[in-house]
Amino acid sequence: MIPGRPPRVLFDATSVPADRGGVGRYVDGLLGALGTMDADLAVVCQRTDAERYARQLPAAKVIAAPAAVAHRPARLAWEQTGLPLLAQQVGAQVLHSPFYTCPLRANSPVTVTVHDATFFTEPEHYDKTRRTFFRSAIKTSLRRASRVIVPSKATRDELIRLLDADPTRIDVAYHGVDAQAFHVPSEDEKARVRARLGLGGTKYIAFLGAKEPRKNVPNLIRGWADAVRDREDPPALVIAGGQGHDDEIDQAVGEVPPHLRLLRPGYLRYADLPGFLGGSLVAAYPSYGEGFGLPILEAMACGAPVLTTPRLSLPEVGGEAVAYTGPNSDEIAADLSALLDDEPLRASLAKAGVDRAKEFTWESSAEVHLAAWARAASGGGNGIVTIPERMFRQ
Repeated sequence: MIPGRPPRVLFDATSVPADRGGVGRYVDGLLGALGTMDADLAVVCQRTDAERYARQLPAAKVIAAPAAVAHRPARLAWEQTGLPLLAQQVGAQVLHSPFYTCPLRANSPVTVTVHDATFFTEPEHYDKTRRTFFRSAIKTSLRRASRVIVPSKATRDELIRLLDADPTRIDVAYHGVDAQAFHVPSEDEKARVRARLGLGGTKYIAFLGAKEPRKNVPNLIRGWADAVRDREDPPALVIAGGQGHDDEIDQAVGEVPPHLRLLRPGYLRYADLPGFLGGSLVAAYPSYGEGFGLPILEAMACGAPVLTTPRLSLPEVGGEAVAYTGPNSDEIAADLSALLDDEPLRASLAKAGVDRAKEFTWESSAEVHLAAWARAASGGGNGIVTIPERMFRQ
């Protein structure tokens, strides 16, 4: 590596899903920021993303991976064989894997993003196959990678506590929020979403995220129903996002009184998310635990009063700009009801959330990644990367 020059990094973006969910938001946001910095990047991605990243990163070498990597088993196999070979071909000095797994053998140092430790802290919320796979992947990455990047201090601390991870090889890089994509919406943007959802003038509680057990959607449904069932004009609950694999959701839906409105529109258009989140009375996200909590940050940026839990990383993101509740349905009911009855508090949280969200930028995250890659390339597997102080404000 030439002194003073950033190392050439091969960034493996083949794990980005078509729906641009959590890992997609992370990769897109990070690469967008790196494209404005002095970074020497080669990016390998799925063929459907090649044009996107070529536009986003005009100075980077963008490579379309074999079409087969669109299927997870093939992608994981290619990661072990094709990816290290590609790293050699592009002259990579560091290979970055942004989603838990990494090549077991590579000629250059490998860095890995481990997004959370909930496969260990909340094992009951994953099926056995998924839990076993990701536990193994995390242990392997902690052992093999030159450096591990995590999105919160809570995740770092849990990896150290539960897996005896080396703290000198873990770097904390908070996620950012795209201020153009997630902004306080206009009245027209709010009205357009209400019309698309068929809500008319009905007010609503918003949830946006995957329907997996860790997100606690069944208890949100039950808590919402208890909180609004006796109100004269009860707000609806809109649960947006992919279908997921939480079988208990249908049971909870079946318990909802017939006079209440619950909508499950599936994925919303990306352009509609500010209107959806910012147009809600409350954005509720009572998760059992997160490695970061990007949905609450995005809701805050859109001016939504947020109700979440003080579990794992969520207080690092929300600070005092969100309201907190417990994960049980009766706790959610009580705290949601109190928030619905307190319009001044909702207005205060909305403003505080917008202000706090401005502190989380992809540029700050990119700075930490660049520092971690430089240390890995120079052979400095140990040592703590200096995190910008603004990223630790509470």
